[in-house]
Amino acid sequence: MTTKVATERSTGPWTLIAAATGFLMVSLDATIVNVALPTLSRELGAGLTELQWVVDGYTLMFAALLLTGGSLGDRLGARRVFAGGLGLFALASLACGLAVSPAMLIAARFVQGIGAAAQLPASLAMIRHGYPGQAERTRAIAIWAAAGGAAVAAGPVLGGLLIAALGWRSLFLVNLVIGAIGLLLTTRAAAPSPGTGRRLDLPGQLAAVLTLCALTFGLIEGGSLGWSSLPVQAALATAVVGGALFVWWERRTAEPMLPMRLFARPASSSAGVVGFGMNFAYYGIVFLLSLFLQNQRGYSALVTGLMFLPMTATVTAANLLGGRLTGRLGPKPPMVAGQLLFAAGLLGLLWAGHTAPNWVIWLAMLPIGIGGGITVPPMTSALLESVEPAHAGVASGALNGVRQVGGAVGVALFGILVSGGFLPGLRLSLAIASSVLALGALTAARWAPVKG
Repeated sequence: MTTKVATERSTGPWTLIAAATGFLMVSLDATIVNVALPTLSRELGAGLTELQWVVDGYTLMFAALLLTGGSLGDRLGARRVFAGGLGLFALASLACGLAVSPAMLIAARFVQGIGAAAQLPASLAMIRHGYPGQAERTRAIAIWAAAGGAAVAAGPVLGGLLIAALGWRSLFLVNLVIGAIGLLLTTRAAAPSPGTGRRLDLPGQLAAVLTLCALTFGLIEGGSLGWSSLPVQAALATAVVGGALFVWWERRTAEPMLPMRLFARPASSSAGVVGFGMNFAYYGIVFLLSLFLQNQRGYSALVTGLMFLPMTATVTAANLLGGRLTGRLGPKPPMVAGQLLFAAGLLGLLWAGHTAPNWVIWLAMLPIGIGGGITVPPMTSALLESVEPAHAGVASGALNGVRQVGGAVGVALFGILVSGGFLPGLRLSLAIASSVLALGALTAARWAPVKG
């Protein structure tokens, strides 16, 4: 037993570095492409719906397959699945960088999402196994979250710099370097985590993928084809039926991919609600702000990226602060306070019209970065502490799947709202996002765990 604990302690930091590198890469690609949207429209001839698919194609497959990725990690071992997802992501990034049409880019983004879905839940499962002590694990999760949070926030800034210096293709080719580093770390340093050997729940996986794909397709295409069109109505009906089938099957099968008892625990269900609202607000608003700053205010991709600097500069420190607050106070206080700060920042952006000075936007970015950064570590910690280690992969897959669905819905819905008039649609989107965050804060105040 002493030898096992010593081994876990010696490999834990390297496991964390590998896991954080993977999370950084998949998080970076969720936002780095936003500042390239006007460039893609000019150089590849992509329309608004195709631009939504460039963003949401990645998010869609990411969300749809996270449960499958988590289940595979629990069954085959998190380290092995993490390395496979990392390699697939890097290859898909190469295809993105070589794309010559919107269709080719969207297809490659789909494959990126598959790789991301494999590695993200596995990265959390690696941390769960590499840090058996709760205090150490809370600190490790804060560092892991800081890596992803920094990448999400830095995406627009780094994207603007890369486009200005090397062109839009460099946004994706940079992943080849990050992926190579991550694979080296995983092979040489990451502590192995055991597999459970449970059989794959193929019907449940198919139902989950069908539901999420149909829902996202219906939301995105509803704005261009019309809500009364047959494809959109068929997609939304398929999402409802698929979701019902998924719940029915998971309740009756002996070895479900997602045990329904996880949602009976307040910590798990509240973390899911908060995660959905966070990504719904963040990804939807970053998508709109990137278009607003370039198409409405005439800024270049570089200047647009630099406009996100206040958020970028605060989110990493806020992630680490969120971890410390969770260790001292428990998950509930930072989850509530973080979401309220985030909502306050979004409300501040309501004054950012065509002529509003830049300092108004910068000032609003600060509570967005701080609030979002504070919320993620306690949300993640609350979930992992509520499940047994054998279900760490699928539980983290469920949480991050809900988060990615939130992001996809936010981009799709807000894209619809601005199609009839950009500034009115932007303001309505900000009001909706703030309301969703307020609801998440109320949920956390009622159900999130306190320090035990």
